[in-house]
Amino acid sequence: MRGTTVISLLRGLITLRAICAAAVLCASSSLWAAQAPNAKANTPSQTKASPQSETEATIKSGQTLFLQDCAFCHGRDAGGGESGPDLTSSTLVATDLNGNKIAPVVRQGRPNKGMPPFNLSAADIAALVAFIHDQKSKSDAHPGGRRRVDVADLQSGNAEAGKEYFNGAGGCTSCHSVTGDLAGVAKRYTGLRLEERLLYPRDAKAKVTVTLPSGQTLAGTLQYRDEFTIGMTDQDGWYHSWPVNAIKYKVDEPAEAHAELLGKYTDDDIHNLMAYLQALK
Repeated sequence: MRGTTVISLLRGLITLRAICAAAVLCASSSLWAAQAPNAKANTPSQTKASPQSETEATIKSGQTLFLQDCAFCHGRDAGGGESGPDLTSSTLVATDLNGNKIAPVVRQGRPNKGMPPFNLSAADIAALVAFIHDQKSKSDAHPGGRRRVDVADLQSGNAEAGKEYFNGAGGCTSCHSVTGDLAGVAKRYTGLRLEERLLYPRDAKAKVTVTLPSGQTLAGTLQYRDEFTIGMTDQDGWYHSWPVNAIKYKVDEPAEAHAELLGKYTDDDIHNLMAYLQALK
């Protein structure tokens, strides 16, 4: 009897332990299940990327439009291209507020400077403005990386010394007048464009004076010349031509005088001349 009681007691104890173990296991499983979603959410491989900011998206959209419509002239980074100016150093861009100055130029264009108008939505123009200002900020943050020549870079000369060279050693007065063709030249050309015109004048028309066998002389603009024929347009717009062996003629080519000076200029001569020309407003 005592043996049976001990055995029954042992069986009851074993059963109680089994029940307790099962309860602990069940509780652990429930706790793990409750915590599992949080663990999954915190797994790096499951973390979602933060959405792109509205400003970044606008700039990206503006970049796409700029590359499509503007980069050919103004460069891919708005820093200037083959025919368009550097927008990152533009006074208009620097003083623009939320597109109040850029937008009218985009919509109306500048036909006299070769820029066509663009029919863009307000959202597209806002994107363009955002991209241009972003490029300006980047350019301003890295001034040493600029590839442009600023007007200030060409203002290191002495205007009085330039005037003296213009009227004297340079011989400029033989073709030019500060009250004639050069009046207000600093308003028409600035910075590098003015210096290019000084050193390498383009579209400078050559003049020709023709003396006929009768002794009569005609003067006008040279239009054609080869080893057999010379042609000119007179002051009334009429075209004349003659065999070169039947007349005498003298050609005055202003561009040649500039080309000859290239070998004579000193650095100071050029800087001083530029200072003088920039004062002719």
